[in-house]
Amino acid sequence: MEPVLSVKNVRKNFGALKVADDISFDVHAGEALGVIGPNGAGKSTLFNLIAGALPVSSGTILFSDADITAMPASRRCRLGIGRSFQIPSPFTGMSVYENLAVAASFGCEVHDDPEAECRALLEMTGLLAKANLPAGALTLLERKRLELARALATRPHLLLLDEIAGGLTEAECQALVTTIKGIREAGVSIIWIEHIVHALTAVVDRLIVIDFGKIVAQGDPRKVMADPLVQEIYMGIEVDEHAA
Repeated sequence: MEPVLSVKNVRKNFGALKVADDISFDVHAGEALGVIGPNGAGKSTLFNLIAGALPVSSGTILFSDADITAMPASRRCRLGIGRSFQIPSPFTGMSVYENLAVAASFGCEVHDDPEAECRALLEMTGLLAKANLPAGALTLLERKRLELARALATRPHLLLLDEIAGGLTEAECQALVTTIKGIREAGVSIIWIEHIVHALTAVVDRLIVIDFGKIVAQGDPRKVMADPLVQEIYMGIEVDEHAA
């Protein structure tokens, strides 16, 4: 099976600073891939490279067999790469529904019934009752839900989620996990950057760990989280491998 996304030997430099250093991985249809790493490791930069917000310094990015390495972000979105941002930034003076309508109108090439699709997304994300409120009046949880709904309004084949669980209560986090599982079950491939590891591992098939712009571990989430190097890098736990 051909991967939905192939990132091949991607590098991104800001002068002498390497923020993505020979990154390579694939994502297949319907797969959920988790990405973790300490702050400043290069995780959000990786999303910017995939989504087209930043150009790569070298390497190749393929999406559904098409070379999108030099393609602008707007075109990548319309091809089927949707993303959420770590800090939700809706159009605060527009209603919740209008925010979705903008995403549906400009982020996707074809919608059979945009109004019905926006309504369905509002219902799925628990925002239907807030549809006519200005987005600036939403709580943090509601803004995060709107951020997710806006990304889904572009009808993505690949969804990039950037720390969407941050700042939520445990109950809110569990509700979000249920929503993301439903998105994945609908056939959308997912790459999810998250610091709330128990939420992440409840959804993803594989886990990638990034440190200083490099992939330092990847594979089954439980095995990766049990790796002494990962525990030291990510959680600051120094493991004595010679201890009984």
